[in-house]
Amino acid sequence: MRIHVSFIDRVGITQEVLALLGARNLNLDAVEMVPPNVYIDAPTLSPLVLEELHDALFRVRGVEDVRVVDILPGQRRHLQLEALLAAMADPVLALDSAGNVLLANPALVELYGREPAGQSVADLFADPALLGALLEQGFRLPLREVNLNGQTLLLDATPITDAGALLTLYPPNRMGERLAALHHDHAEGFDSLLGDSAPIRALKARAQRVAALDAPLLIQGETGTGKELVARACHAVSARHGAPFLALNCAALPENLAESELFGYAPGAFTGAQRGGKPGLMELAHQGTVFLDEIGEMSPYLQAKLLRFLNDGSFRRVGGDREVKVNVRILSATHRNLEQMVAEGAFREDLFYRLNVLNLNVPPLRERGEDILLLARYFMQQACTQIQRPMCRLTANTYPALLGNRWPGNVRQLQNVIFRAAAVCESNTVDIADLDIAGTRVPHRNDGEVVSLEQAVGAYEKALLEKLYPSYPSSRQLASRLQTSHTAIANRLRKYGIGSAS
Repeated sequence: MRIHVSFIDRVGITQEVLALLGARNLNLDAVEMVPPNVYIDAPTLSPLVLEELHDALFRVRGVEDVRVVDILPGQRRHLQLEALLAAMADPVLALDSAGNVLLANPALVELYGREPAGQSVADLFADPALLGALLEQGFRLPLREVNLNGQTLLLDATPITDAGALLTLYPPNRMGERLAALHHDHAEGFDSLLGDSAPIRALKARAQRVAALDAPLLIQGETGTGKELVARACHAVSARHGAPFLALNCAALPENLAESELFGYAPGAFTGAQRGGKPGLMELAHQGTVFLDEIGEMSPYLQAKLLRFLNDGSFRRVGGDREVKVNVRILSATHRNLEQMVAEGAFREDLFYRLNVLNLNVPPLRERGEDILLLARYFMQQACTQIQRPMCRLTANTYPALLGNRWPGNVRQLQNVIFRAAAVCESNTVDIADLDIAGTRVPHRNDGEVVSLEQAVGAYEKALLEKLYPSYPSSRQLASRLQTSHTAIANRLRKYGIGSAS
């Protein structure tokens, strides 16, 4: 049983309170002192002993209140960190100041094959030099290769002041992705949504309005467009910004694990369950926001449980019989067509309407052509900073290829391409050969060099208009498709001799 004793702060009162528990031979698993409060986890404290202890505590001068609580504040913070780590797709470790593992997220445990808590990072990676380098440099290391269970990974260390570090392991094919929850060098709110194209301006304007409304929000868009970034921005500018933002990827966990992560579980709910049970994201995010990514992958059973929660804000933990009520805003996201899934019977219609009270559509990168070079330069600067190499720049030769690619993986794919280029490029300029994407035909001299930026962009522009004109056979239709003025398109059609320029 866990109790919270609040008191008028005076010298010695905490010792008097603890002495009362010691006199009753109660084992204490944890004691947290936050004057004028003390929180006590006494697993052998029974309701009968508590009744007698309650009277004794009130005889201590200054004690004002004694309450039973589900969890201690420090335990809650620990569980919130565990929840954040569990939501991350890449393997993550939390280390203490001596380089020993404090926590590992499920992705790391799965990769390693067992729970590594308590193990030295030197033993984990079979690399004593790594521990020495981490300690010597205050857990600040350039991105470096490590080997775990025969798999080569890239290790990124983020120091935590006076408390060790967080280590993130990136598979090489995903090394361009950053984990916003572990890094604090990103802009807050809608400043984090980079771009000045018409689609991104429209998204920001609408998102600013819906972010302030305390109702469920559904964010739709293709994979890699930045739906979670939009969700975090909405939380950051909402009235809930001071409370937790916790995320769950509905496609990443089987139904039973997803249910316990989301709603928690009661004591003894299943073999191996944590003593005293465990709160889920809904409880840990009280007064804040829960983001459900890939909501279209949620099982029918969890859909029903989520619908009930949305109806009255209450739920039961797995294996529990007590109603828990919390105040949480639900943001959800999907790349799937939920309306079609509803029509096919694959997603509950009533849940769809509860989630879709407010909605946002994140545009694909191919519709944000004006933003591609801006994003590429930003990702290049970010990548060079992260891997601690001299700043490098994209040459003009790369522009047509960047602008001409359809980017099926959207912003995430662009970020990865730029990161790989920064990692493998040996000079301070990144050329077309350094980009791991298909090139486009652009005007060259005989020696293979691009003649000029103007001609390269012109060649791309002409090819784009020739490709789109059969489907949009007038300057007005084409201008609408490309979200620019009719006059600008008419002038370009005449310039390149395309159609009748009507």
